[in-house]
Amino acid sequence: MLKNLFRTRSRERLGEPLYELTVAQARQPAFYAQMGVADEIDARFELYTLHVLLLVMRTRDEGERGAEVAQDLFNAYVSALDHALRELGVGDTSVGKKMRKLGEAMYGRMTAYEGPLRAEDEEGLSASLARNVLVSENVSDGMALARYALDSRRRLAAQSFAELTIKPNWGDLSA
Repeated sequence: MLKNLFRTRSRERLGEPLYELTVAQARQPAFYAQMGVADEIDARFELYTLHVLLLVMRTRDEGERGAEVAQDLFNAYVSALDHALRELGVGDTSVGKKMRKLGEAMYGRMTAYEGPLRAEDEEGLSASLARNVLVSENVSDGMALARYALDSRRRLAAQSFAELTIKPNWGDLSA
């Protein structure tokens, strides 16, 4: 019994591959060409955060294994942010402060989006996305992105966990 308690569990790490799939989706030209997302660092951060949240919410639905995958994905995202700051030339002494600010922003966005996503509140989600992603107070500006996010939430929920980890079924970008 004690052997099992102290044994290290081997498990598949899915955070990195899921993060790569998330980034690929968030870089789709339709976000920038059709939905009005600015092709700038801040807007890309917002899209990455939205997509990471969608996968975190979905994987958490799988119980303990899903929670582990969600944490791996979140850790991969935070690590990528840290790496990006360092590539931009942020010094070691400043990285901690900047990461704290990014972490607060990320947590704030995820909190702002999760409620409307769970409630399928298109208008509430549109308002948050317009304000944070599109830097607009006009709720209708975020409507296409809100519809995409809600469609993604439904499609991801319909996928098996195995399918999700290989190729997430994101929402329709042409809507």
